[in-house]
Amino acid sequence: MEPIWFTFLNGTDIARLELTDDEILDAVEAGLRAQGLGETVVEPRVHLTPDPAFNGHFNVLRGYVAPLSLAGVKIVGDYVDNYRQGLPSEMALLNLFDPRTGMPAAVLDATALTEMRTGALTALGARHLARPDARVLGHIGARATSYWNVRLLDRIFDLAEIRVHSRRPESRRAFAERLERDLGKPVVVTEDWKTCVQGADIVVEASRLERPEPLLRTEWITPGALVVPYGTNSAVELDLTDVMDKIVVDDWGQAHAGPFGALRAHVDSGRLNRGNLHGELGEIVVGLKPGRESPDETNLFWHRGLSLSDIALGAAMLRKAEERGVGQKLRFA
Repeated sequence: MEPIWFTFLNGTDIARLELTDDEILDAVEAGLRAQGLGETVVEPRVHLTPDPAFNGHFNVLRGYVAPLSLAGVKIVGDYVDNYRQGLPSEMALLNLFDPRTGMPAAVLDATALTEMRTGALTALGARHLARPDARVLGHIGARATSYWNVRLLDRIFDLAEIRVHSRRPESRRAFAERLERDLGKPVVVTEDWKTCVQGADIVVEASRLERPEPLLRTEWITPGALVVPYGTNSAVELDLTDVMDKIVVDDWGQAHAGPFGALRAHVDSGRLNRGNLHGELGEIVVGLKPGRESPDETNLFWHRGLSLSDIALGAAMLRKAEERGVGQKLRFA
């Protein structure tokens, strides 16, 4: 048998690729398009909690994207207290395979990939569901995915006002400083949730709660706004869905399954179901469902995170790595 090799991209390799904002958005949108056209398989994520005392768990995401001829499995840790050890709260590995033979194709450090694809999904949801003239962002949370939320939203909307808030004062200040440096525009650091989100055109809730707590009040949401909640534990009130004209998810199969998610209580109580769901974002991307249809709509986009986005962005990274001669070839057999 001939030797079998696969590509390994570590974090330094991925940083050397210098993916542009548009490359990230285009790759993730390609995954959504394949999903909307029925050219994918996505299995609901599963979880592993080694010990509740560790205050964290693993998410296992699985999928297949036919146009890319790749299947993938990503394992990502979600550990709230990692900042105490100077570690990212989310660290991940993405494994890509040839779906025709099962042969390994690549292993990627998926920590930055997870951050990028999450931000891209937030931004692409806003492209279709926010008002085109949205200029004010209220962003709760300062974890690594938050940076890409704001950066890619700004790429699409050229935001005039960016407000940020997070639980720890030092984290929100550092977050704002990074954004100001990279985006070249001022960022407002708020001391509370209300000041951050009230009157915003786009509201992103990416908090890091240890348990569900209704900190984002429905009454603060301006008619015509887009709300994007994706925290692991819910920070929204149950009546948030009552004021929405359209509710869109990335994948209903995983949105209504599993113990985690910002709208878990809404699904479990029956307030959100297949009947009142407007659709999945992939359906909107390919034109099977309409996105925003009027300036007055108040919309909600809830994303749990798609294995398809991981695979699509991972494929884009592999292509660019090959062009640049980046990465290592490791022998499998």
